[in-house]
Amino acid sequence: MAKYRVLGISFDHMHMGDLLRAVSEHPDAEIAGIFDPDRVRMNSAIEQFAIPDTRVFTELEHCIGSSEADLAIVCSATAEHADYVERLAPHGLHVLVEKPFAASVSEARRMLAAMAGSGRRMAINWPIAWYPSHVTAKRLIDEGVIGDLIEVHFYDGNRGPLFHLADKIEVSPQEVEAQKSTSWWYKKASGGGSLLDYLGYGATLGTWYMNGEAPVEVTCVVDETPGIEVDQHSITVCRYAKGLSKLETRWGTFTDPWTLQPQPKCGFVLVGSDGTLSSYDYDDYVTIQTRDRPAATRVPADTLPPGHRGPIEYMLARIEDGASITGPLDPALCLTAQRIVDSAVLSAESKRTVPLVS
Repeated sequence: MAKYRVLGISFDHMHMGDLLRAVSEHPDAEIAGIFDPDRVRMNSAIEQFAIPDTRVFTELEHCIGSSEADLAIVCSATAEHADYVERLAPHGLHVLVEKPFAASVSEARRMLAAMAGSGRRMAINWPIAWYPSHVTAKRLIDEGVIGDLIEVHFYDGNRGPLFHLADKIEVSPQEVEAQKSTSWWYKKASGGGSLLDYLGYGATLGTWYMNGEAPVEVTCVVDETPGIEVDQHSITVCRYAKGLSKLETRWGTFTDPWTLQPQPKCGFVLVGSDGTLSSYDYDDYVTIQTRDRPAATRVPADTLPPGHRGPIEYMLARIEDGASITGPLDPALCLTAQRIVDSAVLSAESKRTVPLVS
């Protein structure tokens, strides 16, 4: 038996395959069980990771009770995150929730409350938190290279959530169109839409870059496509005490950023009192300007140390050493970002600027 046993809970989100791969490749971990109400959705993982039938479940309680697991990965539809965490918390499991945090602030607080009494920890995984360029950007900000951070500009997305499976396996445009009417990604009640899919990325890392500072008010507009009940494009403006920031999400980028960066490029541009910094997804460098050296200068991205290179090794390292969950995975920081997301939703629905949701 491996040192740590990990459960995969729900296959709504295609990132489950990527996370299970990280478990299978970790020297001290094993897949103790997987659960989804629909066995068919687990077939690919069963085959790829040679998961025996005794570790495949379509009933959650049976999965938990039979596994003696340490960590549960939750990849359900966003609107079901709180329900799953509440069901997992009493069983003594640490929990890694695949982004976004929740469908609302109230549901995020339910998750926090459930874990608070469990004696275990919860982390929210934002895949871009492991990009060396974005981690390097945080180090440079903290070192004061661009002075006080006053603006965060974020643009991110992809061609659409149905265009790729786990491991970025591509799906044809014809298949994508055929799936839209039944996919949870395109259902408002399930937490679908580009805003809930991607705004949390920018709001969470933006809050991290801002050292936890929250905006005063939020303004958001979304597209309104006939026949599509969720947004595929959103632009959110956050007014902070010291300036404005813009967070933009897009399903429908010209290309997927992991294949070929579209224009606009996906990532961050950060403006400080004494310089600027750009950090784009998948780049192995960041670009800075400073008052002493105004010409754009590339700085190589840091090499991430063991234990901080991905969500599975990070969570297992924190279980091992007992240290706190920090940075973009910290639920307390993510709650501030969720307040920004909820404010953006309210602003878009009411078509007005709103104070930050409490």
